[in-house]
Amino acid sequence: MSRLSWPAAWTAAGAVAAALLAANIAAPPVLATSVVYAASASTGEPTPQPTGSPGTDVTPPTTPGSVSACPPPVGGTSQGVVGLCWTASTDDVGVTGYEIYRLTPDGFVKATSPTSTISVVSGLTIGRTYTFYIVAKDAAGNTSRPTAPFSTSAVTGMSVSPSPGTGDTTPPTRPTGMQANCLPDFKGTSFCWTPSTDDAGVTGYDVYRRTDTGWTRVGTPIGTHFTEGNLVTGQSYVYFMVAKDAAGNLSLPSDLVTATASGGYPTYSPPPVSCKIEYTAWSWSGGFSANVKITNLGQTPMNNWTLRFVLPDAGQKVASGWSATWSQSGKDVTAAAMPWNSVIQGGASLQIGFNGTLTGANPDPTGFTLNGGVCIRG
Repeated sequence: MSRLSWPAAWTAAGAVAAALLAANIAAPPVLATSVVYAASASTGEPTPQPTGSPGTDVTPPTTPGSVSACPPPVGGTSQGVVGLCWTASTDDVGVTGYEIYRLTPDGFVKATSPTSTISVVSGLTIGRTYTFYIVAKDAAGNTSRPTAPFSTSAVTGMSVSPSPGTGDTTPPTRPTGMQANCLPDFKGTSFCWTPSTDDAGVTGYDVYRRTDTGWTRVGTPIGTHFTEGNLVTGQSYVYFMVAKDAAGNLSLPSDLVTATASGGYPTYSPPPVSCKIEYTAWSWSGGFSANVKITNLGQTPMNNWTLRFVLPDAGQKVASGWSATWSQSGKDVTAAAMPWNSVIQGGASLQIGFNGTLTGANPDPTGFTLNGGVCIRG
């Protein structure tokens, strides 16, 4: 087993951490059963929320800064441990302590609640990488914004050795290629990424969104894109994600990605019905004739009208017509007004028609519109 010699500058910090570890062993922190903050999709706020009486301190401390891995206590221990240090938060009244949360396959759980800016988290697997975030608290129960996720490996004393664990212990690769707002038609936030890989196979991802007091799991997609609705349009939200496999191994966190909630594309509103069409056709071998009655359903006149429709069969062709200027492009047919019938008064009707050729069936046309307005079939 290899041994590491720590720099002399870490000796004092190691002594402090040793005392903290002794306290932890005497009264170990609750890890798996700690309270997890849960988010409301509609508000984006975690629950439970700090409470206070009206007029009390409502200003949260600043976010803890400069999180780093500190040297663990000198000496061997059968448990994996992580030492964490950070820059102190500030508060208008005073910071009373901190809370450290550890990422698990079930989300973040509270690992310990130190009162200083150095702490040791124990009960871990030696050699495995763990992800944490830290928040500051004040006497009124206000909670700071969380630090960014911080990852480091668990060690034992001054020795670093792999875990003797059995089964699959290899985590997936870290998700990369984060692209915000990749689905602009979605009403809410979206982002996409490059898939992770794993020796046994990636089973999905856990997505976490930053709230005012922590990181809350908001989705477990299995593909390479994520969407979240019920957010405030135009507001930005910060996320990160981890990949996971069937054995519960978690990847390192992705880079943070900031996505702005979109209002989505406008809801399509079809144009109002403006006319009625009565279509009558009769056919013979190789040809057909059709009579079209147009009724203006509106109250105002239709001036210089143009009727458009679709002949469903590719073998239906307009050969000639009357009472309109007829043209055809592919299956699309246009009938434009003549000078003498260019106005259809509100509630009035007129008759037009055409002769055509056939090479197959003779189904009725579809999609009648008059000056862009939708027509119903009479």
